[in-house]
Formats: sequence, C-alpha cells, structure tokens
Amino acid sequence: MKINWNFFAMGVLLFTVIGLYIFANHRNNRRHIEKVNISFIGDQNFYLSHEGVQNLLIQKLGNLENLPKEKLVLNAVEKLIESNEMVKKAHVYLTIKGELRAKIEQRKPIGRVEGVAKYYVDEDGKRMPLSNNHSARVPLVTGNVTEQSLGDVHDIITFVNRDDFLKKNVIGIHVTEDLNYLLKFRMDNFVVDLGRTEEMPKKFNNFKAFYSKAYKDKTLSQYSRVSLEFNNQVVCTKI
Repeated sequence: MKINWNFFAMGVLLFTVIGLYIFANHRNNRRHIEKVNISFIGDQNFYLSHEGVQNLLIQKLGNLENLPKEKLVLNAVEKLIESNEMVKKAHVYLTIKGELRAKIEQRKPIGRVEGVAKYYVDEDGKRMPLSNNHSARVPLVTGNVTEQSLGDVHDIITFVNRDDFLKKNVIGIHVTEDLNYLLKFRMDNFVVDLGRTEEMPKKFNNFKAFYSKAYKDKTLSQYSRVSLEFNNQVVCTKI
C-alpha cells in the first residue's frame, strides 16, 4: 500500500499545533492575575472612584491579584461592578500578560429632583442616587414629581439638552399639581409655562422667536410669566 506522506505530514503538523494550543491554554489558565486595572470611559467620570470599584471587588471577591486566572469568571465580575447604582455598563477582560482590565461607563444624570426624596434622573429616564464624590450641574426639578411626571421631565430635559440656547438657560423645572411644567431661566425673572409636553418643538420655536424680539427691544424684564400652553401663541403676563 502506498503511503501519502504529504497527508501524513499534514496530520502530524495539525496534531502538534492542537497539542501546543492545549498546552499553552492550560498553562495560561494556571497563571495568576498580575494586576487589576480600572478605567472609566466617556465624559461622566465623577460619581464613582477607582477606590470605590476596588473596594467593591475586594469585599465580594477578595484580593484578585495572584488569583489563578482559571478561577475567575469574567461575567460575574462584570455583573458585580454593574450592581453599583452609579454604573451603566462594565466590560471586563484579561490580557495575555495576566492583567485584569475593567472599563466602566458611568451613568449620566440630566436632572436633580429635590423633594421628600432627593435623587438624579439619568439620560435613560431612570432614578439615580446622589453621589458623595460629585454634584452634577443639571436643572433642578421640584413640585409634583411622580412616575408619570418624571417621564415628562426626562423628555423635556432631553429636548432642552439638544438645543444650545435652551441648554445654556434652563436651570429648573417645577411640576404643578395638574402636571403642567414651569421652566426657570438662568438670567431672567419670568417663568415659562410650557403646559403639557405635547408640541414641544413648536412651543419652543415660538418662545425663541419671542425671546429674540423681546431681548432686542429690551422688554424681557417687564414680564413675570410667559405661557406656551396654547399652540401657536405666546401669552405674556406683565409684572
């Protein structure tokens, strides 16, 4: 019988490669974690410290340095970090050199509710606890804040943050008992009555047209209330 030496050589080579891979993988798993590296991504890195994450890992998992890599479950570490109320998302992985890296995205507050309960509302419309490390410069929300009105507040602030003029000037939102929304502006004494949240683009465009003209005429200081409640109208109340 004629032996196909090329086929035989390929089989030996494949067997050798698989064996080396299994050996390297086994040896790699038995290596210990040399270092834990924690980093934050994005522009909201104020509410949770590196030390806070380190302490959380040590309290729940012990000291990870010198721990055999094969004993570490990366998904469990990610879920542990994400259990912190300041964390939006965590990505944890191991490098070839045995370094455990955790990249953390913190939640982003867009409004601060002041009432019996004090908390932030984040960019996803969810409640977020205040931080001992940093106080966010976001619009203050007061009044009748319920689950329904909190959703409206999120929609209003999200809209405001997309507009340079509004984002610069809106510093507060008050929710009335009948769920109308009153906006407080930074440099002006009047209150803007938005009414309900329907037709926000049209209402704010009308307001900016009014504001531009009143600013040019130097009459802004004459008003105590500017109502946008009715479509296509800006109704002003003088002082």
